Amino acid sequence: MKLLRVGPPGAERPALLDRDGTLRDLSALVDDIDGSLLADASALDRVRAAAGAGVLPALDATGLRVGPPVGRIGKVVCIGLNYHGHAAETGQATPAEPVVFLKAADTVVGPDDTVLVPRGSVKTDWEVELAIVIGRTARYLETDEEALAHVAGYAVAHDVSEREFQIERGGTWDKGKNCETFNPLGPWLVTADEVPDPQALGLRLWVNGELKQDGHTSDQIFSVAEVVRYVSRFMTLYPGDVINTGTPGGVAMGQPEPKPYLRPGDVVELEVDGLGRQRQELKSA
Repeated sequence: MKLLRVGPPGAERPALLDRDGTLRDLSALVDDIDGSLLADASALDRVRAAAGAGVLPALDATGLRVGPPVGRIGKVVCIGLNYHGHAAETGQATPAEPVVFLKAADTVVGPDDTVLVPRGSVKTDWEVELAIVIGRTARYLETDEEALAHVAGYAVAHDVSEREFQIERGGTWDKGKNCETFNPLGPWLVTADEVPDPQALGLRLWVNGELKQDGHTSDQIFSVAEVVRYVSRFMTLYPGDVINTGTPGGVAMGQPEPKPYLRPGDVVELEVDGLGRQRQELKSA
C-alpha cells in the first residue's frame, strides 16, 4: 500500500493512493497514519481489504497539500557516511560501524513544503535518502531477518544539512542537522511488502533541473537490515520511528570549489524508485 497524509500542517487526514493513482480517504477507517496504526496488523488488514473492495471514497487531489506520511514521529535516527561513493567524495574512511546521529522529529515536513535556509548559512547542502519506518518495537535484534520483520515500510527523505554548522562550529553534528524544515519526508509510506529488496533502489536528486545525485542502495556500506539491527542494540525503536539510511555521492560538499551550496530561490527535486518524488523551493528563514 501507498499510505499518505493530506491537508494543512497539523490537520492532515489519512489517505491511500490506489493502484490506479486515485487518492482515497481513510478517515472513516483510521484516525491517522502513525505508530499506533503501523503496529496494528488487524487495522492494516482492514485498510487493505477496503482498498481491494474499492469502497474507499475518492479525494480531489487538486491543490491538496501532501504532508509527511507518518504522524507523531517519536524520533528520527540518521546514519552518516553510509554509501561508499559519499565516503569517498568527502575523503573519509569507510566507517567500521554505522555512524549514528539523531534529528528532532519537528524537523520533518511534507515532501513539497518550503525548505528554509538558516540565517547566516553559507553551506546548506542536499542529501536524498531512503527512509525506513518502524512497525514493531525493536530491541536487541539478532538477525537481519528479525530486523526486516520490524520494518513497516519505506519513504523518501531529504536530509538537508548545513555543513558549516555541522562540521566547523564544534561539538557534534546536531547544529547542522536540526534546523527547521530540514527533513522533508514522503510523499508516501510504501509498505514493506511492496519493497521486496530495499538494496535494489535507485535514488536521484536534482537542483534547478540539474542532476546532482544518481545513486543506488546497493552502494550502502551497511544494509537496511544491518542498520535496523545495529540501532536496536543502542536504543529502542518504536512503531512510527524513522531511520534515514544515508546519502549516495553527489552532495555539494563533495564537489570542487566553488561548491554549489543551496541558496534561497533554488528548487530541489528528489526521488527513490517506487517511493515517489519530492519538490522543494528554498526560502530564507
